[in-house]
Amino acid sequence: MTDFPTQLAFDEAVAIIRDVAAKHRLDTETLPLSRAHGRILAADVHAPIPLPPFDNSAMDGFALRHADLREGGTTLRLVDEQFAGRAREITVDEGECVRITTGAPMPAGADTVVIKENTRVEGDRVVVLMPPAAGANLRLAGEDVQAGECVLQAGKRLTPARVSLAASLGVPSLTVFRKPTVAVFSSGDELIEPGLSLAPGEIYDSNRELLMGLLRAEGLEPTAWPRLPDDPKQVEIALRDAGCAFDLIVTCGAVSAGEKDHIPAVLQQFGTVHFWKVRMKPGMPVLFGSLDQARVLALPGNPVSVFATFLGFGRTLIDALQGRTEPRPVERAQLVAPVDKSHARREFQRATVFCDEHGVLRADPNPAVGSHRLRAVGESNALIVVPDGPQRLAAGAVVEILRYA
Repeated sequence: MTDFPTQLAFDEAVAIIRDVAAKHRLDTETLPLSRAHGRILAADVHAPIPLPPFDNSAMDGFALRHADLREGGTTLRLVDEQFAGRAREITVDEGECVRITTGAPMPAGADTVVIKENTRVEGDRVVVLMPPAAGANLRLAGEDVQAGECVLQAGKRLTPARVSLAASLGVPSLTVFRKPTVAVFSSGDELIEPGLSLAPGEIYDSNRELLMGLLRAEGLEPTAWPRLPDDPKQVEIALRDAGCAFDLIVTCGAVSAGEKDHIPAVLQQFGTVHFWKVRMKPGMPVLFGSLDQARVLALPGNPVSVFATFLGFGRTLIDALQGRTEPRPVERAQLVAPVDKSHARREFQRATVFCDEHGVLRADPNPAVGSHRLRAVGESNALIVVPDGPQRLAAGAVVEILRYA
């Protein structure tokens, strides 16, 4: 008997990850805008000023009083000019206008802008050829954002547009959740560094670079640790060392029930196992636990299993540790070819996703089977999510997809 869930449904595993990560949310730091891109906001941002901060012109042209315009044409006296920049003390009186550029503050007395193309300048006179509507071509103070309004909510990812919004309000820095530090382990005596000669029975270690790349794509800076050998004491020492120094440990291999799969035993003895084994294909032996200050995501060793479990659980864990409340976009596509499965587990199949000539997102399943077939992952750019239970999905059926390229 175990005191942790096992053989649980995929959605149940996701819920456990979110719950555990929420209890171990990372601390915060305040960063200048230039370093805040891509981070998760930790505190709401309220506008200290309105946007725009003042009434200004939306076009190049002439600022005037709409009441001065007459049917059949109007000639106004050009009395001054206001360019974008510091406001000058200008007042537009009856029968007058001021040359103005886009973004320039509106002079006192003016309530409308006529665009340059609809005028003719004759010395110090401006002939309005096509009179604009009252209030035309104005940007009013506060029409985008009112002072005091909450414009950025905690838990959202700071995209370039959101950082730009903060800059437009004069906010110089933002409070964000700290990015998790990550230790990456591959495991197995059979693994050899690329570039070395292979002896019979040995294979090159591809999973380390796979995980490092997937983590970097999430904006993290992972640390690759030496390979874990098939020795329980050395596995214990390495993992316990990492557990004291990192927020997150990601391993691949040595997590199933074989004679050399020592990671589950180390977690049970020295840490906590939150769940082990999920009803999914590939990747069923995946384990989630805690060891000292670190959360541990132990993935199976086959490359496609690493992909499926990282995309399914790794992203969720990284988001939850950083307090992200904004869900990632869910993408769906139409199947190019039918997909059948007879088992009950949720399945993740390799596919090439593309947009067809009608603007429809399509997913073309890769025929390769087997969680060891890395070439099919390289030839594809997404995983098709085939729902729980036996499925017979016809061509044209809509499925969820997880993109990785």
